[in-house]
Amino acid sequence: MNKHRSFIAATAIFVVYTFVTALGWHLVVFDGYYRTLEIYRDDKIIPFGFAAILVQGVVLAYLYPRIFPSGCALRNGLKFGLLAGLFGWTYSTLAVAAKFSMTSVPGFVLIETGYNIVHYGLAGPLMAMAYNKSTET
Repeated sequence: MNKHRSFIAATAIFVVYTFVTALGWHLVVFDGYYRTLEIYRDDKIIPFGFAAILVQGVVLAYLYPRIFPSGCALRNGLKFGLLAGLFGWTYSTLAVAAKFSMTSVPGFVLIETGYNIVHYGLAGPLMAMAYNKSTET
């Protein structure tokens, strides 16, 4: 697969996986818990969330082959997921907990940390596979 197609594939994989995971986590599985935190608006603006995911996907798909130009796809994907997840956690969890009113800061940090682990723990390897990296260890 050429670099352009790999970039498009990695972006698409990230966007689809993230959109489905984020909607499922925040608006279905843990919707009741997030409501008890009283942090999010009732009328979510889904297009803004999708736009954010698209920008993240483009940036991460651009960065992946520059950070990991070769090597084991699984190992590199997990490392990339850890790096991206840690970075994402700082603005999706720590910064939000610092700025917004909510009924339980520890509860919010816990649930969002769980989301980031689940999300980036698989998003990194999925993006790595899009770049057809070697699976040798």
